[in-house]
Amino acid sequence: LNLLVAVALGVMLAEPSFAGAPEGKKAFEAKNCGTCHQIKGPAKEKTIKDVLAKKGPELWYAGSKLKPEFLEAWLKDPRAIRPMEYYSLTKVNDGSHAKLSATEALDVTKYLMTLKSDDVKDAGLKAQDNPRGRVVFLKKQACYGCHLVKERANTAGGVTGPTLIGAGQRLKADWIYAYLANPRVFKPVKDMPVYKGILTDEEMKAVAEYVANLK
Repeated sequence: LNLLVAVALGVMLAEPSFAGAPEGKKAFEAKNCGTCHQIKGPAKEKTIKDVLAKKGPELWYAGSKLKPEFLEAWLKDPRAIRPMEYYSLTKVNDGSHAKLSATEALDVTKYLMTLKSDDVKDAGLKAQDNPRGRVVFLKKQACYGCHLVKERANTAGGVTGPTLIGAGQRLKADWIYAYLANPRVFKPVKDMPVYKGILTDEEMKAVAEYVANLK
């Protein structure tokens, strides 16, 4: 029993503390962030018109998707992750977003980390240069057709999707896998293919580990 208690305590201590979430929620509401970001699931858009009306990405699964250290740093110094505006090949995303103070960024991050999706399970994945995932990403599916990546010293890829340069700093592997398996849960109206039935489960997990390791 003591061993079980010790193990449980160790797990609890290993988890980040989100005790400041109430303060973060207050800051989120005070900044009117909810006018641009959806914080309650499920996804609401049903048509492309709904997508184009959105002012910012969904945050109702932010805690399942994003790494807290990335989010905190980004809120203090926001930069565009999607090179182009939604469904545009001509309009560059200007990346305009309000900057938060260090205290606000930390508090809001703690709050957003509490927003999670039940569809993102612990799949036991880890960020690593998975050779199988690399082959699927670069050759079998040519994912760089829509996403910018760095391959050795070169930057290449499309700009219609979010850049995957630095994906390892911001994205959790388990979320990448859940998104590959069923993207419609998170974005019902999306050009992203549904890979279930195209890739095997093991291939999707391999890609998730590979993307979660991209620099």
